[in-house]
Amino acid sequence: MLVLRPAEFQDWHELMLWRNDPETRKNSMNNEVVSLSDHMKWLQRTLNDPSRELFVAERDGAMVGTVRADHRIDEIELSWTVSPQHRGKGVATEMVRQAVQRYAAVYATIKSDNKRSIRVAEKAGLVLSDERDGVLTFRKVPDVGAAGAENVSKAEP
Repeated sequence: MLVLRPAEFQDWHELMLWRNDPETRKNSMNNEVVSLSDHMKWLQRTLNDPSRELFVAERDGAMVGTVRADHRIDEIELSWTVSPQHRGKGVATEMVRQAVQRYAAVYATIKSDNKRSIRVAEKAGLVLSDERDGVLTFRKVPDVGAAGAENVSKAEP
């Protein structure tokens, strides 16, 4: 079973390794290597920022990925990273699906050549809404998928 928990400062080492992994960097909007100093500052700011939530995904007690939720004006922007050792095991789909279910309005921006994240977004219930300059935007559409159907049936008599 996969569980999302709030990130803690002591998670810094794994988060930095995942962020600087070559595949993660290739698929990130910012593909530069992040220094230890910059990473520590970023993590501290992130943990103290009320408009940002950072979750660590754990499976069987092991850290396997992370999901960030940035609160924008009327939507939540999601981004995610999976530990290199846990890629291809359904981790991303499950953690993004859980994150999508937490919020009413969600979107994610993904590079058009990042096929894995595109599949994850689609499996998590996000739908392509825009494409610009090689970047795809996927959005949660109300009443789509099992979670949407459950919410409708509970809300209506």
